[in-house]
Amino acid sequence: MVTNLRAIRYTLIGVWVVVVTVALYLYFFHRSAVEGELEDALSVTSIAASVVYLLLGSIRAFTLIPATFLIFVGLPFFSPMPLFLLTVAGIAISSSSIYWFSEALKLDELFEKKHAVRVAQMKSVLSRNELPIIIGWAFFPLTPTDLICYVCGALRVNFKTFLLGIVIGEGTICAIYIFLGDQVVNSLPFNL
Repeated sequence: MVTNLRAIRYTLIGVWVVVVTVALYLYFFHRSAVEGELEDALSVTSIAASVVYLLLGSIRAFTLIPATFLIFVGLPFFSPMPLFLLTVAGIAISSSSIYWFSEALKLDELFEKKHAVRVAQMKSVLSRNELPIIIGWAFFPLTPTDLICYVCGALRVNFKTFLLGIVIGEGTICAIYIFLGDQVVNSLPFNL
């Protein structure tokens, strides 16, 4: 039984490493090809473009690439409201995946074994102020939201509270990026 769980854990870690490696390789060494494929997909139909964008937004977190990158790619192709809704949906899906992924890997056991005092402190702080901390962390542009997703999953923070905090925090900062970015793009003297 323990051997099976360990095999599953190592398989999940292996799959994650492969996905991250391939995504980073494509991002750094074949960015123009990825952007070209994305432009082709986005020019086909709005439904296909929406599906591609949502799919990319849903798996983006496993690569630890910020959602801001996708927003900037999507700005010229989507009007602000659909882009906002697709972005928030992708963030909710990817954050939920990370939350459950960290629990499946038993990261809580690893954290508690290696950093018992800090984990206890973090649990104490989060238990008293879960929602404000998650919202603040997700909103602040210099903190990686994916990290709070891993921590919340590992510490078994209430899932509904976690997801609400992520959607409010990330939704607010993404709304600023999208609607302000749309104003900037529309005010340019040339079309993108």
